[in-house]
Amino acid sequence: MLALTFQGIENVSIETLPDPQIESPGDAIVAIRLAGICGSDLHVYHGRESGLDHGTALGHEFIGEVVETGPEVQHLTSGSLVLSPFTTSCGDCIPCRRGLTARCQRGQLFGWREQGTGLHGAQAELVRVPLADSTLVEVPAGVSPEQALLAGDVLSTGYYCAQQGGVEPGANVVVIGCGPVGLMAILAARHLGAERIFAVDRLSERLQLAEQFGGHRVDLRNDDLVAVIEEATSGQGADVILEAVGSPEASRLALDLVRPGGTISAVGVHTEPQFAFSPVAAYDKNLTYRIGRCPARHTMDMVLPWLAEMENDPTVVISHRLSLSEGVRGYQIFANKTDRCTKVVLTP
Repeated sequence: MLALTFQGIENVSIETLPDPQIESPGDAIVAIRLAGICGSDLHVYHGRESGLDHGTALGHEFIGEVVETGPEVQHLTSGSLVLSPFTTSCGDCIPCRRGLTARCQRGQLFGWREQGTGLHGAQAELVRVPLADSTLVEVPAGVSPEQALLAGDVLSTGYYCAQQGGVEPGANVVVIGCGPVGLMAILAARHLGAERIFAVDRLSERLQLAEQFGGHRVDLRNDDLVAVIEEATSGQGADVILEAVGSPEASRLALDLVRPGGTISAVGVHTEPQFAFSPVAAYDKNLTYRIGRCPARHTMDMVLPWLAEMENDPTVVISHRLSLSEGVRGYQIFANKTDRCTKVVLTP
């Protein structure tokens, strides 16, 4: 099969890999129909996360058609169109039963192989899915393939960010970072009843989408963000900060903007070795800080019904639709934020 593979920092290439095979009775083989390039893929691409084996097929956002199943798979058949979260999950361990499917005791992340073990990713023609019955979901009627693709990661993560932050009716919310996850967090904050949502970024194309989704744009290049939030909240600060960047700068900005007793919800992937603010700074604000990987399989069950009633079509975040063979260019465009790129989707 053809696959987009990691070959080193800022070096990906299209290679031919062996077709995946059924390895365990609960496996399924899925023929990829759509695969996304995610912001978290860039952590590996830029070298902020290390350890990935060279030659690993990248990618963890996908929908596709089941083409083969192991003998223990009961709920899926060949020909089923399915969507997937970015990690596998068993549905039965203690974290799964608590809804924390991202920390399944048997779970694995698609697109991560280290020292020869792990899963190849879905920026490929085929992918093997362990724990298929509890991981994969059939695409519901009325949900388009691109909507389903977003539901497997960025839409679920944006919703989880808002939910984790405790967004409720009347809240003043700031979203830091209006990439795909931040944009979905704006939609989710609106859905949960936020009164005002301030959308913070530097890129005009992202801010335009944020406005379309109901956010008040704040351009970091030109606006005094702290002054804007203080004026809007009578000097108190925002009730909830939804941090979708994953950087020390974003963390410090979130602390500056949150009100005393407020909440920071961080879903941006942080790779720095320590917090960007001190314990005393958090103590002095009576801060609630919540952080972690979205349990996408659990959250998908909430966002898929929401898609059917959503006023805004979330797929407008997709700016580039490319073939798998154009994937190297897709990474370059997305990583360098050129050509007004907001989201790249690949089709094998």
